[in-house]
Amino acid sequence: MKDLKKYYNIPATPDEIYLALTNPITIELWTGDAAEMSTEPNSEFSMWEGSIVGKNLEFETNKKIVQQWYFDGQPEPSIVTIKLHPDKKGTSVELRHTNIPEADYNDIAEGWDSSYFGALVDFFED
Repeated sequence: MKDLKKYYNIPATPDEIYLALTNPITIELWTGDAAEMSTEPNSEFSMWEGSIVGKNLEFETNKKIVQQWYFDGQPEPSIVTIKLHPDKKGTSVELRHTNIPEADYNDIAEGWDSSYFGALVDFFED
């Protein structure tokens, strides 16, 4: 199991990013795919046609999102924590993803950069 910690700068306010990450209609705008998402703790979510599925654990409006991502046969939960910090140029996003299966690590790390936060940066720069 591996852990990942990264920072991203996104040219949008924390409340705009929080909405983009928690509202299924907004998620569809920047991912291009329908999503299931709720800000209710213990609700299930699904993004990218089921490529990412899990459970929402905790929300702090416009500041923090904590989720459990599901991986087949995983003994320990894989936890994603996203913290949003106001910044002069928009928002500094702090990502921490724990207990990533070794075999999936490179794909997950690349996905965060290109498909997830890379897509969000592109969405807000347009």
